Amino acid sequence: MTEQTSVARDELRRVETPTGPVVGVVRGEVVRALGVPYARAERFAPPRPVPPFTEPFQATRPGPASPQLTSKVVSAAVDGVSVGRHDEDCQRLSVTFPADVTEDERLPVMVWIHGGSYVTGAGDMEIFDPTRLVTEQRVIVVAITYRLGVLGYLRLGDTAPANLGLLDQIQALRWVRANIAAFGGDPELVTLFGQSAGGDAVAHLMISQGAEGLFRRAVVQSAPLGIITGRSRMSEAMGRAVGVPDPEASAADLVALEERASAAAKGHGLASAMPFGTQYGHAPLPAETLRLRAWEAAAPGIDLLIGATSEETGLFAEFLPPIQRLAALPLAGPVLRRILVWATTYRIYTGPTKRFARHHRRSGGRATRYTVTWRPEGSPYGAAHIVDLPLLLGNRKAWENTRLVGRTGWAELDRRGRAVRRVWADFARTGAVSASSAEAATESLTVHRS
Repeated sequence: MTEQTSVARDELRRVETPTGPVVGVVRGEVVRALGVPYARAERFAPPRPVPPFTEPFQATRPGPASPQLTSKVVSAAVDGVSVGRHDEDCQRLSVTFPADVTEDERLPVMVWIHGGSYVTGAGDMEIFDPTRLVTEQRVIVVAITYRLGVLGYLRLGDTAPANLGLLDQIQALRWVRANIAAFGGDPELVTLFGQSAGGDAVAHLMISQGAEGLFRRAVVQSAPLGIITGRSRMSEAMGRAVGVPDPEASAADLVALEERASAAAKGHGLASAMPFGTQYGHAPLPAETLRLRAWEAAAPGIDLLIGATSEETGLFAEFLPPIQRLAALPLAGPVLRRILVWATTYRIYTGPTKRFARHHRRSGGRATRYTVTWRPEGSPYGAAHIVDLPLLLGNRKAWENTRLVGRTGWAELDRRGRAVRRVWADFARTGAVSASSAEAATESLTVHRS
């Protein structure tokens, strides 16, 4: 069945927004408005708001992803994962809301920022389908797509400023602030949630100039906070390696430069594991020496839910030859692998997450910390990086029979997911996690009260 035929058979829903009418698709119990432009930008230029639509915008298919290479790690763990079409005009978002929302409702809004090491991913991927979260918890989910890699996160002298992808995200939040009430959302009850690089983005949006007042709560999932310090020399080396791109270069040619930039990052320690990323001292971020003070100032106005999985680096261990060789050793191999996974998980994720939550509380904010402990039966990765995603987002087609979830059937995955989705929505509504929600989710995660 072609996409056009499928859409033609679906009921359409028109929403009158301050930026013009948007036409979404009714799919079961939800309406999905897909690929809505929130900004425009020339190559290597900051985003600017889109002018109001003069004709109804047909939001009936996913927006394009930022041009990118394929993630070998994610592709191996999640068979058949795809971001769809690529285009530099990728400043798009989707809004998924209950089909029976009434005019007087003001539902909690959860804004999803996808991960992918700032070089891969898109908001409208099937693995991020928010339908279950929306229908079960009666929330609205907005998913953002933004610029990545060389196009969004590498400073190139006078040619390209740093943090363009972060500026895209701020512009998307401004769009949400201005338009979400038309979909039944409460602009005063916005929660950001993001995983991996998306979690890192959420943490940095907390201290980004121009993002003040655009969200009330933040969920930071599996952010590699242990590798965000002292990256300036690495970023400069990456910029020198790329040089000044040909103004006539295609998007594919620019994306190909990412391999050269990543090679230049080698030798800069653990930070080179995620070479692209936010850069301090460049708009909209403060200098690195001022970031803790900025997080202190932001803490009283933002409720925080932050955590990691118990074996984050188990996902990457499968692709590192030294660890593979150690794991293959008779008797001692599995033990050595567990020790290495635990040590690197604590260094990059768990330890920094604990310190971030503690600092947030001491600065006058509310913070709840969690650990995802679910080890899918038959998975080679354990309670690894991205194992929280199928518990929150995505659909049966996207997740069932993937290596990540092993032999876990859809019924079991959905049952566990219902409890975890309740925790996230509980936090979005109240800024805390109730004892009953935490208890219901104990099979898959632990909520820490201190």
